[in-house]
Amino acid sequence: MDHIGLAVSDGIATITLNRPDQLNAFTTTMENELIAAYDQLDADDTVRAIVLTGAGRAFCAGADLSAGAATFDQWQDEDEGADARRDGGGRVVLRMFESRKPIIAAINGPAVGVGITMTLAADFRLAADDARIGFVFNRRGIVPESCSTWFLPRLVPLQTALDWVYSGRVFPATEAHDAGLVYKLYPRESLLDEAYALARSLTEHSAPVSVALSRQMMWRALGAEHPMIAHRVETRGINIRGIGPDAREGISAFLEKRPAVFPDSVRDDLPDVFGDDLPAPAFRG
Repeated sequence: MDHIGLAVSDGIATITLNRPDQLNAFTTTMENELIAAYDQLDADDTVRAIVLTGAGRAFCAGADLSAGAATFDQWQDEDEGADARRDGGGRVVLRMFESRKPIIAAINGPAVGVGITMTLAADFRLAADDARIGFVFNRRGIVPESCSTWFLPRLVPLQTALDWVYSGRVFPATEAHDAGLVYKLYPRESLLDEAYALARSLTEHSAPVSVALSRQMMWRALGAEHPMIAHRVETRGINIRGIGPDAREGISAFLEKRPAVFPDSVRDDLPDVFGDDLPAPAFRG
């Protein structure tokens, strides 16, 4: 891979945005490599959680603007024009939304534009206490992207989201933490270690299939129109998982006061608990 790094150690994958000389500016190559990395990690049952971070002093300074004012001109050269050209950050975020593994964004430095919106589908955002964040799209004459108009008002109060988006101002990570966008702040030098510690605490005692299902159930339910939809999905989940080998092992281990060894595999044993209640919509229906 050319614009990201990918490594796996002790069940935790690390995806590193790896263009440090360009402050990890987002490119089409990075977009495609990120999607491929999430595909690869979802298929790897040795991976329990994913940490996303940046190389060097930045997390991601936003889109690569090296083409200047012509940055978006190539869109109008495509056969169907801008109406059909899908937003690259949105493609990455939608793939993250579908992840079967928890994702922790370790924001080690400036995160601006797509550099912050790509983290909104992560389960947790940790940040260096000196990091800076900005939803700068209006200052560039464009609009929010990466599905951020769906995610951001679900993560922080609407008026906070509107302040950040309307003004396009760059603000300290402490403000993002106070608003609830960032889960915890750490000194830059300890940020990755803290992200790995969180990843282990989330997964080491839990059944991988249960974690995968819980992640999807929580995220998809954000779009449900009534709690009855969540009830139907949860009922299917309890009925299917309750008679399976993971539940037998989990209960036996609890009663016998020993660590559980869950036999089910995310790759092979993930059931469909959603049915027609919370299907994933196709692009453009």
